[in-house]
Amino acid sequence: MLEAVDADVSGHIHDSSLGSLHSSGLRGVFGDSDRAYHKLLLPDETYQLTLGVVDPADTEIFQALVNALVLEGDLIELSHGELHVEQFESLNTTQAELLDEAGSMDNPTIEMSFETATCIEEADEITTMFPHRGAVFLSLLGKWNRSAPEELELDLSREAIEANVIEKPDARTYDTHSVLVNRVKNEDGETRNLFRQGFTGDCAYEFKGASESVENAVTALGMFAEYSGVGSAVARGCGQVNSEVKD
Repeated sequence: MLEAVDADVSGHIHDSSLGSLHSSGLRGVFGDSDRAYHKLLLPDETYQLTLGVVDPADTEIFQALVNALVLEGDLIELSHGELHVEQFESLNTTQAELLDEAGSMDNPTIEMSFETATCIEEADEITTMFPHRGAVFLSLLGKWNRSAPEELELDLSREAIEANVIEKPDARTYDTHSVLVNRVKNEDGETRNLFRQGFTGDCAYEFKGASESVENAVTALGMFAEYSGVGSAVARGCGQVNSEVKD
């Protein structure tokens, strides 16, 4: 749909090394499909889709998506029916505003709900399956610094994160996943499925002995997560996060 509206923007999304687009994929109640790795949309059900763009240079991506999904006909053609867009809401902020908001808080707690499989690469494409503070916030730090103006880049080490942040996962909500994120062809022309391992669930992050600069940086990253997603394959439905900071 995006390519039909703006082929140049569509090409930029797929070719960009930044991975500016974050898409949650459809979320809701599904039926079983007779096709492997597919889900069946059910009549009379409502599905939610969250999209995020974090590169300031890519505002045209958001506008093109709005044009494709909302302004140009408000429906998506499916193989056996149509998906109608019933409601659309948008929210925008800047990294400077996130830092200002983080700086106004005193001893905050970051509550993050990892709503879709979150697959964070740490070494040689191996992904972690636990919301460890180092993995989560280093992933967010990389996304922030690749998209922020130079004067707003954050100087934050893994050691500083791990020494000053405590993760408190909710064991009742924690789960692990192995998800298909792409299909590629090998040298013989055979299609190979690429899987990533990840987790979902709720996790709170609190501070212990953190300096003001570390606390502000990590808090801003926690709020940034809703826009950027966490981990890899965020344009393919992974890493959807709902975050709330409590002062």
